Amino acid sequence: MQSVAFTLSPSLPLRTPHAPRSASLSFHPLRLSASKSDPVTSNATSSSFTRRSWLHSSSSSFKFRPRDSDLDSRARFEARAASVPESASGDAAASGGLLKTLELGSLFGLWYLFNIYFNIYNKQVLKVYQFPVTVTLVQFAVGTVLVSFMWGLNLYKRPKITGAQLAAILPLALVHTFGNLFTNMSLGKVAVSFTHTIKAMEPFFSVVFSAMFLGEMPTPWVVGSLVPIVGGVALASVTEASFNWAGFWSAMASNVLNQSRNVLSKKVMVKKEDSMDNITLFSIITIMSFFLLAPVAFVMEGVKFTPTYLQSAGLNVRQVYIRSVLAALCFHAYQQVSYMILQRVSPVTHSVGNCVKRVVVIVSSVIFFQTPVSPVNAFGTAVALAGVFLYSRVKRIKPKAKTA
Repeated sequence: MQSVAFTLSPSLPLRTPHAPRSASLSFHPLRLSASKSDPVTSNATSSSFTRRSWLHSSSSSFKFRPRDSDLDSRARFEARAASVPESASGDAAASGGLLKTLELGSLFGLWYLFNIYFNIYNKQVLKVYQFPVTVTLVQFAVGTVLVSFMWGLNLYKRPKITGAQLAAILPLALVHTFGNLFTNMSLGKVAVSFTHTIKAMEPFFSVVFSAMFLGEMPTPWVVGSLVPIVGGVALASVTEASFNWAGFWSAMASNVLNQSRNVLSKKVMVKKEDSMDNITLFSIITIMSFFLLAPVAFVMEGVKFTPTYLQSAGLNVRQVYIRSVLAALCFHAYQQVSYMILQRVSPVTHSVGNCVKRVVVIVSSVIFFQTPVSPVNAFGTAVALAGVFLYSRVKRIKPKAKTA
């Protein structure tokens, strides 16, 4: 059997933005100036100011007032402080705002870049090695090693986990595990662009589950935005060249599980004082997902990631290992960067960014894998993505409170 080799050798030119030049602020010291007078008058004034004599006031036996000559001599001194130009402080604020904008833009760029390369590397592996459970387990294994490395070297604070927290996180880890598994199963069956087109249906399941389990009824605007999403996905599915039911239902199952995770994260939470940040939560879920999926992979697919098995299957062992590890690194990296962005922007902005990310991934995968796309299929995909963007915008519209 001929050896299957990979040909992708991406280069990642990342340019570090120069730090903006900080504005310099010049402060002038306090200056004292005395009125010009003859030496005799100046000496007399100085002596009078130093040896202050107080006269008894007739208004009260407990109040004193200085002599008029002392007041006159003190009035001759002026304290003048140079004011700081307003433009200097404005430049400093503008420089700080520019730096934050560049930082946020770099994070968005990394988020998209890691996601693109994850889908490319992952698809390359799944095309020649059709064991999605093992591939998903490898991704969780690499993530577990990275988390342990960060905690062990104190690159990120290691949390103290209680039994109550583990019990609360376990349902999230379960749906996270099988949500990613079904995504990989879909990627192994159909084109990357079609999988992500189907995953554009996530807002539909989010609205349905929020109404069913949280009692959050959608506004008419939200319901209206779901129409182009459902219609666009249906149109793209009918005209998809790589369509098969296994890939379609795997992507749909991934949508259901991922949105179930979001609902569970709102319902199943421990005390507020025991809460943790998103990056720590994702790290714990990654480790739990590895231990949850390991026995499933062994039962369903056995141990088929050894060099002996890959060689017997006619695969290039080195390239399969390299692409698998790179896909796992990109998977963990884009998830971490996504949470870093979420800590800096509002959920609505993050949702819009996620919509743009899906467009970038679909376009890049079509170009790289040269996926055949008909005009009707492209139109359906565009309608679905436009609906996702509209959904992310109308989510901020709150219903008016009913007046009695």
